[in-house]
Amino acid sequence: MKFFVALLALATSVAGQSSPEIIPIPDGLSGDGVTTRYWDCCKPSCGWSYETHETVAVETCAIDGVTPVDDNQQSGCDDDGTGTAFTCSNNQPWVVNSTLSYGFVAASFTGGVDVSHCCHCVLLNFQGDLAGKSLLALITNTGEPLATNQFDIEIPGGGVGIYPYGCYKQWGADPESGWGEQYGGVATREECSQLPEDLREGCTWRWDYMEGVANPAVTFYQVQCPQELLNIAKCVRDDE
Repeated sequence: MKFFVALLALATSVAGQSSPEIIPIPDGLSGDGVTTRYWDCCKPSCGWSYETHETVAVETCAIDGVTPVDDNQQSGCDDDGTGTAFTCSNNQPWVVNSTLSYGFVAASFTGGVDVSHCCHCVLLNFQGDLAGKSLLALITNTGEPLATNQFDIEIPGGGVGIYPYGCYKQWGADPESGWGEQYGGVATREECSQLPEDLREGCTWRWDYMEGVANPAVTFYQVQCPQELLNIAKCVRDDE
């Protein structure tokens, strides 16, 4: 019953604001989860179509963060320094209305690498201090450090984690910690000014929409991907 009440609330207009229809996937993924945040500038796991269920992989970009590159290009985070594919700068969250944002996440539902859900979407309903707000996110990445039902939200300035070299190579960030702390990133909205201009709006989203709340718990369920997210990621699954 709670599922349908939440869906109805999200489909209802919020004080005249745009409120897109959110369509759940029958028998799709759902449950309770945890969130973290990151922005490591690396080519995401879902950027290789031959490793995923995608006929068209998540788009990755050249060092400028804008120019698309072929999905056979190696990641700019490779240890040998020869990779030329990075996270596209438009893979950052944005506000749809006062209770809903769109964005991108690295995710695992089994613990560790979980490429079977590349280019799927989930609605993350924040709990605690952010109850009533949601993030509808497209899955572009996964990885061994992730736990079961963990969603690592792509937020510029959110921390480079175990791959500090990408943001150093792409944007000249600190080669060991990126911007701010290696895990967690910048500590204040004002510190977003350290980032390239193209990434600052996504950085400030953490304070403007998430109110500075760090790593809130979520409930989640799988939903149809909005065209706005697919238009950015460019990915196409081979089973849909």
